[in-house]
Amino acid sequence: MLTADFDYELPPELIAQAPTVPRDRCRLLVLERTSGCIEHQYFLELTDYLKPADLLVVNDTRVMPSRLFGKKSDSNTNVEVLLLRLIQSDADGRQQLWEALVRPGRRIRPGVRLDFSELIGQVTQWSGEGFGGTRRVMLESTGIQSVSEVLHRIGHIPLPPYIDHYDGDTDLYQTVYAVEENSAAAPTAGLHFSPEMLAQLQSNGISFAAINLAIGLDTFRKVDTEVLEDHLIHSEVYTVSEAVCCAVYRARAAGGRVIAVGTTAVRALESAFNPHNGRLEPQYQKSTSLFITPGYTFNVVDALITNFHTPRSTLMMLVCAFAGRDLIMAAYEEAKRCGYRFLSFGDALFIHTKEVKR
Repeated sequence: MLTADFDYELPPELIAQAPTVPRDRCRLLVLERTSGCIEHQYFLELTDYLKPADLLVVNDTRVMPSRLFGKKSDSNTNVEVLLLRLIQSDADGRQQLWEALVRPGRRIRPGVRLDFSELIGQVTQWSGEGFGGTRRVMLESTGIQSVSEVLHRIGHIPLPPYIDHYDGDTDLYQTVYAVEENSAAAPTAGLHFSPEMLAQLQSNGISFAAINLAIGLDTFRKVDTEVLEDHLIHSEVYTVSEAVCCAVYRARAAGGRVIAVGTTAVRALESAFNPHNGRLEPQYQKSTSLFITPGYTFNVVDALITNFHTPRSTLMMLVCAFAGRDLIMAAYEEAKRCGYRFLSFGDALFIHTKEVKR
């Protein structure tokens, strides 16, 4: 399968540079995947497409203030570090080892010391060049506070690189139900839900369950191999609790659909499915490298709320696997024609079927 099959032209003016306010007033393209029928709505009208017993599964991860600006200690060169994943920490949290992206990559080699004012960093390991290759960076607090406490004071929320001039409220890059702070990017499909809309859905008999998946490196890069099967997807840590599994079984027993809010919820749910016994099983802090591409059989998810994704990305491949490449490409062209806003701060896409055969 060729990576180019998941490419499309994305005009720069369609890349959203700011969120819709209020959250639930963004546009919503509704795609019925059996008939291919497309409807144009606003996100708050999603309530019209859901029924009692449906289950919405969200990712309750929260974005870390993990973007640091500092200097090389030996040359005063400006340095930018994006922390991706905590690898280890000492007992009091004053020294932590992180996987990170570093810029300028060519100049930041093992042994280089970095100065972030209240944090001192040292690169311990590296692979690759530029912003695409990860480093391991040891961070140490220069005071009595932990690294995490300092990060919350001097760190910045890492907006995606294609958002280049947003200076508004970064809380709008967090979901209203975010809990566990462990991601380098937001689960953007959930950004559209307002507290009022969540309350309305619950009053309509819609249930909610929360998985947790820490969003990492693959969110920031396109697939650059010519053949899709040659791409090595980055692993991410996820939790699907016993409560989530029970919620899925209750929804199924009542005739409801399991609706994933975002591709990260899809990846967690499908990773937790045991093909040997045909059951969704609890998984706690497990690593997944599941790469969902066309031909994949979905075992848990019946419908998907998502955004419009970057060309040639693993997220694009996942939605094509869910609804079919031709149908998704046609829906994207319709969205472009109608002026939908794309990517993280953009509009939403709801892919569903009216009836799900068990």
